[in-house]
Amino acid sequence: MKWRKKKDMKEKPLEELSQEEILEKYDRESSYRKNLGKWSWVVLFLGVSLTLFHLYTGYRGAFEARIQGPIHLGTALGLIFLLYPIKKGLHRKQKGVPWYDVVLAFTALGVGYYNVINYEELVAQKIVFGYSQMDIIVASLGVLLVLEAARRCVGLPIVAVAGIAILYALYGNHIPTKMFAHRGFSWEKLATDLYLTTKGIFSTPIQVSSTFIFLFLFFGVMLIRTGVGQFFNDVAFALTGRFIGGQAKAAVVASALEGMVSGSSVANTVGSGAFTIPMMKKAGYKPEFAAAVEASASTGGQIMPPVMGAAAFIMASYTNTPYSQIMLAAIIPAILYFLGVFLGVHFESKKQGIIGTPKSQLPSFRKLMTERGYLILPLIVIFYTLLTGRTPMRAALVAILVAFLVSLVRKETRMTPWQIVKTLEEGARTALPVIAACAAAGIIVGVVVQTGLGGRIANGIITLGGGSLILTLFFTMIACLILGMGLPTTANYIVTATMVAPALVLGLDVPVLAAHMFVFYFGIVADITPPVCLAAYAGAGLAGANPFMTGVRAFSLATAAYIIPYVFVMNPQMILIDVKPLFLTICVVTAIIGMIGVSSAMVGYLVRKAYVWERIVLFIAGLLLISPNITFSVIGSVLLIAVAVIQSRRPKETNNLFTAIM
Repeated sequence: MKWRKKKDMKEKPLEELSQEEILEKYDRESSYRKNLGKWSWVVLFLGVSLTLFHLYTGYRGAFEARIQGPIHLGTALGLIFLLYPIKKGLHRKQKGVPWYDVVLAFTALGVGYYNVINYEELVAQKIVFGYSQMDIIVASLGVLLVLEAARRCVGLPIVAVAGIAILYALYGNHIPTKMFAHRGFSWEKLATDLYLTTKGIFSTPIQVSSTFIFLFLFFGVMLIRTGVGQFFNDVAFALTGRFIGGQAKAAVVASALEGMVSGSSVANTVGSGAFTIPMMKKAGYKPEFAAAVEASASTGGQIMPPVMGAAAFIMASYTNTPYSQIMLAAIIPAILYFLGVFLGVHFESKKQGIIGTPKSQLPSFRKLMTERGYLILPLIVIFYTLLTGRTPMRAALVAILVAFLVSLVRKETRMTPWQIVKTLEEGARTALPVIAACAAAGIIVGVVVQTGLGGRIANGIITLGGGSLILTLFFTMIACLILGMGLPTTANYIVTATMVAPALVLGLDVPVLAAHMFVFYFGIVADITPPVCLAAYAGAGLAGANPFMTGVRAFSLATAAYIIPYVFVMNPQMILIDVKPLFLTICVVTAIIGMIGVSSAMVGYLVRKAYVWERIVLFIAGLLLISPNITFSVIGSVLLIAVAVIQSRRPKETNNLFTAIM
């Protein structure tokens, strides 16, 4: 009891936490050791080597998967055990790296490079003669080290899911339900299949991580070095700052722009929120709303081309679709997402009477583009190279080079040789949580594929949905949101794409890309879906707000994100499948108008404060307009116009008890 009181006394109130402490509290991957002592040189060497290896393979082409993957993972595991302590919070107390983590780091390096050193023997001879005792020991260590590394830098939930998958693979023959029972594997077979082949840990997720994802993550690091983040903030304020609610609108626009180069909801929230949230509070917004704006906008960054979340690259491989096509398919849904948040901000600002910032206090857009417009050149280059048919690896490599050249233009962003070395190290460190998540998810994928569990779960979802597309989509959404409470977006997508998406594709003839985009979206918005919504919690920490209420407000602002996936499944033209230009144009226009209805209903304001019945009508009108049915859209337009006319004839101030207040 005394220990508990002592521990509680050490816990700082949320509003007293620093930006770095908030990031570490809600973003597991940020809780790494800064004080490495003499081992900092080892981390520097491994980090720089890993980044240079990927730059080299990006230029000359990747090695065979059984070589590329183990080098990628083995080096990453070594870095993880040197950087991430055995328990969260120890990174602030420990000086240097304890001996047991050094042992684990070098063991991980040895286990990782075992596959590379014995490549030919593992590929050829083992098919005929089977695996040796040493192979089994190494494979067992590899599986366990991957799970421990994922626990340290990603979190316990993904390890729990992978552990359940392993138990299912080993003891599936004891399950009484015939639908999910299977014959069960021995540990020797399971471990070797998971670690010494490309059926598990070194399957598609790690293959994509070791080629495309790492280079795109490093591109984001390089672009931040150019000062593009501050440029985006300044551009956002120049464009929107003088309008109603300009402070909050600028936060939405800035997050949308920064989302083009960063794929972490929590990191985006803390990074840009440290600047935007205090400004929104000063303008008159409640702390919960200010934090919710930043969280909902930052979460949308993972669906914003050209550099979407890491899961988008895995989607390209799973669906056998060029990343350039996925990038284009995401444009309309991303615009609708941010438009929904933007409109929510507009109506809330009108409701509270919050005006913008005087133009004289804002940066000049023309001056910004004249002096720093060159900073968007790397993004233009990456768009162009992808759309002209280059591979994602080559596109990322060219964009990295352009970003480096751009950094040389201004003295304050020009890097010294030592800063270049540290940037190479930072590129590797940034990628570690994604690598660990992909490796752990590979265990789950391996079990699901080898045991046939994926097909059984897909059949179960179809049966539960009773053959109804809407019900099946709903149950799929719930599965994604529940998994998203504990799994990072990348791992969430890998699991749901393996086990849930096939139910939509095989059972209900949903286009493959639409099904995968559906689970991808709901894996992302889990970060702002109560009760566990880490991006909203991080924003609440910066704002000194109630975390749960911040999550509720973020959910309300991002309501569009929960509607859009249903729309593009029922109307795949929204993600550019079988496009008919005229019909697509009509659908986009009506969807944009529908966003007005939904956003005004959630806020409780259109032309005036809305009565409860008006909010219900506005929400229904918005749904009808967003739907791909022309008749429904016409009805929705009539309802929306009717509410607008009724409200415009009402006095500006009303004290009616039925007025909606949020």
